[in-house]
Amino acid sequence: MDSHLLKTLVTVARLGSFSAAALELGYTQSAVSQQIAALEGELGAPLLHRRPVAPTAAGERMIEHARLLLERVDAARADVRRLSRPERPELLLAVSPLGMDATVARALARVREAEPRVRVRVRVLDRRAVAVEVAAGRCAIGVTDGYTAPGGPLALGDLGPVRQAGTGEEPCAVLCPAGHPLHRRAAVDLAGLADAGWLDASGIAAPLADLRALTGGAFPATAGYEGQDAAALLTLSATGHGLAVLPRSLAARAGAAALPVGVPRLVHRREVLFAPGLGGLARAFLEALPRGG
Repeated sequence: MDSHLLKTLVTVARLGSFSAAALELGYTQSAVSQQIAALEGELGAPLLHRRPVAPTAAGERMIEHARLLLERVDAARADVRRLSRPERPELLLAVSPLGMDATVARALARVREAEPRVRVRVRVLDRRAVAVEVAAGRCAIGVTDGYTAPGGPLALGDLGPVRQAGTGEEPCAVLCPAGHPLHRRAAVDLAGLADAGWLDASGIAAPLADLRALTGGAFPATAGYEGQDAAALLTLSATGHGLAVLPRSLAARAGAAALPVGVPRLVHRREVLFAPGLGGLARAFLEALPRGG
């Protein structure tokens, strides 16, 4: 059964006019009449009353079937066309909350310039989870961050064949409220703040366990933050809920006091993680990243 004939039947019935259906479908009125007559001849039953134009009982039933058949034809056509189109390339990037910065965004932009059809997906995970995703092959490439001595590398545990390379590092600062007794200090020794109240936010700030290991101090937690939203952490720390060691540039955004860390030597470091033999869009992203450290 010709789908064009079915479409003509449905259109005539909907508009109640052969001439209006001809105008909508781009046929002559005589062509529409011939198509309806051909369909009626095939089925052996009249489908439309002519004056006024309205479906017969057989026509009503046929129109119900025709609508369903036309929907299936349209769905089949769209499905086959979708399969015949080349797949849209995709770049999936795993990043830690502080892994995403302007250099990463610019590298993604350069990938899009080279391949305008690319669909970029950014998956934000905690620092260790980025490494796990890349090591498991669920993401070809990732960017994570952490706190370490200048020159790194980050201590991420056994990553198997996954490689890590620094993309940049910056000094750290202690974020505290503007009225804190130390807010005018040019630099601070973390050991001298070991008994202050600290905000436990290991997903973004330097983990208190690491500060204890570096200095031997207590670093008691007066409040905890388990999220991944840096803005929320800045607000909590800047309003007196606890000190936090952060990248200096981030701490400076809080509108509070950002005291540079003088001792011990500590930096915030970003690293890109990738498997050997990286290719395609992930390779293009890697090559667009600045490398250092």
